[in-house]
Amino acid sequence: MVEQASEEDVLLAKKIISAAERHDVPALKILLKEGSANVQDPTATVATSPLHAAIVACGKAEDEKEAGEDAVRTVEFLLENGAIWNDLNKEDETPGCIALRLGQKKIYDMMVEAGVRAELLFSKMEALGLGDDDEVEGNDDEAREEQPAAKKQKVSEEEAQAIQEAVEEEVLDDVSKDNRAYLKSQLRYKPGILLDESDNAVMMDWETQIMERHAETLIPKPGLKVMNVGHGMGIVDTAIQTHDPTEHHIVEAHPQVHQRLREHGWYDKPNVIIHEGRWQDVLPKLVEQGVVLDAIYYDTFAEDYKALKEFFSEYVIQLLAPDGKFGWYNGLGADRQICYDVYTKIAEIDLYETGFDTTWEDIKVPTGLHGSKQWEGTRRPYWTIDIYRLPVNTFVK
Repeated sequence: MVEQASEEDVLLAKKIISAAERHDVPALKILLKEGSANVQDPTATVATSPLHAAIVACGKAEDEKEAGEDAVRTVEFLLENGAIWNDLNKEDETPGCIALRLGQKKIYDMMVEAGVRAELLFSKMEALGLGDDDEVEGNDDEAREEQPAAKKQKVSEEEAQAIQEAVEEEVLDDVSKDNRAYLKSQLRYKPGILLDESDNAVMMDWETQIMERHAETLIPKPGLKVMNVGHGMGIVDTAIQTHDPTEHHIVEAHPQVHQRLREHGWYDKPNVIIHEGRWQDVLPKLVEQGVVLDAIYYDTFAEDYKALKEFFSEYVIQLLAPDGKFGWYNGLGADRQICYDVYTKIAEIDLYETGFDTTWEDIKVPTGLHGSKQWEGTRRPYWTIDIYRLPVNTFVK
């Protein structure tokens, strides 16, 4: 049962939100000694956090007039005191979504940078195996600032089992949340779209222009050795074939896609080598064999950014020729602009730390993609923004 907020807590929340709305940093300094930067007023018609309120109060930017210094300092102060960059209000908007909608570019850029800092910190903590009571060496203040306000609670074995069962039920309801569940699921090929059994769009033909451009940027001349991970509808592999590679490796894990590869004659093409299995199992064997590739492309389904990072940091660096090129389908967070911008920056940072330079090419997605008709029969739209940022990675010289 959720404990009802006391009158004192509601009053404090109202004061914090009001101070944020007024861009009153001195008042916030006093109020946050007793309260949180992530409070919401449960009595309000529209629930909002102090960060949401501070950005809404900036109003719409007109004639390139952006938020004043008081507003900027208020947003900075709230972030420094633990405000969550991707917290949602009842309108399903993050603070950054509001800044973007209002045209407040400076505030929006601040929210993107806050998201990058937070996500990189969480990744670092996870890599170090740190728990809630541990600290990250180097900048403890920043670590505490960027941790989410609602920390994980310790639970009993019974509670842990209940949580696990709930997660398993959720995965069964949506196989895109677990790669192994997806690989066991039934796929449906329809004209212009590939669906999993949870009605998630695995791939759609609107991506054709993007895939063709990926092939062009990765394979500048004939006779190269190329690998694609994730065949799907075969859009990018078809594009790769037009560039006459001397070797064309395809890594694909789903049995139904293997069947489609057979039906479409891919196993019979003289320059194509099909590797059946997950890339996590296939690529170590290729490394052992000493395979060297001129171009590598990655576009899997039901895998998160952590998998992509493992792919390039563990395997691309071993398989790619010194002058080779690496590309990947940049769909991270593409259902929300700020998430897309945050993960684009995170990927660039992680790639650089691995030893890659990244260049970006902006491609406008097809007109009409955001209409509801385009997504009929799917569980949800996986793309809601206007520009696709195409990455090309080469080793740092």
